[in-house]
Amino acid sequence: MSDMSSMSRERKKDQLRRQMISTERENARNFQEQQADENIENLRRARKKARRRRLLLFLILLAVAAAAGFGIYQYFVFHQYTSYTDVWETAVAEGADAQYMAFGDNVLKYSKDGASYIDDQGKTVWMQSYEMKSPIASVNGNYAVIADRQGNTMYICSKDGPQGTASTVLPIVKAAVAGNGITAAILEDSRASYIQYYAKDGSDMQVMVKSVLSGDGYPIDIGLSPDGTQLIVSFAYLAQGELSQRVVIYDFSEIGKNENHIVGGFDDEFKGSLAARVVYPNSETACAFADDSITFFSTRNLADIAVTKQIRIEETVESVFYSDEYAGLILQNTMGSAPYRLDIYRLNGELVFSRDLDYQYQEAAISGQWVILWNEDSCQVYNMRGVEKFSGELDMEPDIIVAGRYPDTLIVTGQQTMKEIKLK
Repeated sequence: MSDMSSMSRERKKDQLRRQMISTERENARNFQEQQADENIENLRRARKKARRRRLLLFLILLAVAAAAGFGIYQYFVFHQYTSYTDVWETAVAEGADAQYMAFGDNVLKYSKDGASYIDDQGKTVWMQSYEMKSPIASVNGNYAVIADRQGNTMYICSKDGPQGTASTVLPIVKAAVAGNGITAAILEDSRASYIQYYAKDGSDMQVMVKSVLSGDGYPIDIGLSPDGTQLIVSFAYLAQGELSQRVVIYDFSEIGKNENHIVGGFDDEFKGSLAARVVYPNSETACAFADDSITFFSTRNLADIAVTKQIRIEETVESVFYSDEYAGLILQNTMGSAPYRLDIYRLNGELVFSRDLDYQYQEAAISGQWVILWNEDSCQVYNMRGVEKFSGELDMEPDIIVAGRYPDTLIVTGQQTMKEIKLK
C-alpha cells in the first residue's frame, strides 16, 4: 500500500513537473514571439523613421536646389554687365564699302568685289570674288544670295561655300533666298515687273509671276518660305486712280496649282498703308511690316491662309527687325520722356515686352534671345524680359553685332577688326 501511494505521488510529481516545463516552454515561446513582434515593430519604426529622414533630406535638398536654381535664374535674367574683356580678335580684310549680314554662326561680308563667310571664331570659311556696281544681299537660314541691283548677276551661297551663279536678262531690283537655296528675284522692264525663280545652282526654274502697275500692281518686296515653295509679295497698285496696297501669298507646290498658285490675298488689311517689308521668319509664319501696322499670317493650312493678328501702330516706325522667333519694332515715343519705344512680339502677335528707349541707336537686331542695339561707338543689349543686360562704349566702330558662342558673349565686327567679347 505504501509502495502504491509512493508511486502515485511520483506520478503526480512527474505530471506537475511536465506541466511546469510545458508552461515554461509556452511562456518562453510567447516571450520569444513577443520579442520577435517587438523587434519587427522596432524595425518597422526604424525603417519608417529612416524613410522620413530621407524624405526630409530630399525635400531640404530639393528646396536648396530650387532656391539655387531660382537664384541662378534671377541672376541670369536680371544681372547687368558693366564691362567686357576680349576673347579673341582678328583683322578683317578691307573691302570696298563692305557690308555685313547675320549669317550662319556669325556674318556674311559682301562688297563690290566679293563676298565671304566668317564663322563664330573669326575664321574665313570661304570667299567668292565678283564685280558688282551695287550689291544687295538676302539671308534665310544657312543660305544667302548676293545680287547686283540694276545688274544681271546673282551669287547663291551656303555656309559651306558658293553654290551657283544666276544670270538674268532683265535688271534685278530685289532678291530673296529660301532656306534650301532656291532664289527669287524681282526683275523689271519698261512695261512690267517679273518675279523669277532660280535653283540653288543658278539655273532658271521656269517659274514666274508677272505684274503691271495698272493690273496686279508693282512688287515692293518679296520673301520666300524656308523650303522655297511659298512666296509672299507686297504689291502697290492703282485703284480708281489712287495708289493702294495689297499682300499676296503664292504657293508653287502641288497644292497651289489648284488656285493658280495664289493661296492668300489681303487688300482691306493694308488700305492706306505701305507694307515695305514682307518676310517668312519660319515655315509656319509670314510677316508684313507696314508704316501703320505689323501683320502676322499663319501659313500652316494652305487652304486657309489667315491673319493671326494685326497690330495697328499710331506712332512713326523707325526700325523693324526679326528672327525665327520674334519680331521687333522701334517707334517714336509720343507718350513718355524717352525718344523711342522698343516693342518685341512673338510671331503669333503676342507682346513679349515693351519699354521706353533713351538711346541714340543706329542699328537694331534680334540675335538668339537678345535684342542688340548699337551706334558708332557703343551698344545696348536687352533680354526677352526687357531687362537691360549691358550698356556701354566699345573700343571700335561696329558694323554689326551678333550673339557669340556663349550666353554672355558678343561678336563685334567693324571694317578692320572682328572680335568676340565676354561681358562681365
